[in-house]
Amino acid sequence: MVQATFIIFGAIFIALGILSRIKPTFGWSMNEAWKVKGDSEPSDAYIEARKFGGFIAIVIGSFFFAIGILLIFIY
Repeated sequence: MVQATFIIFGAIFIALGILSRIKPTFGWSMNEAWKVKGDSEPSDAYIEARKFGGFIAIVIGSFFFAIGILLIFIY
């Protein structure tokens, strides 16, 4: 049962990481745009930070996924 949890969390982290890498502005209007008056766009620093966060999420997700797979073979 623990194995499935690791695999599911790994898949979720990987999916969110890929989404952040491919479309870093996704969700910006809900999270940040309401704080700014008028039309605005996310800054370059925001986009790069989201891409870096996506990379970290992919790495963590891969780690969880690999641990889940290894636990299947151990138990």
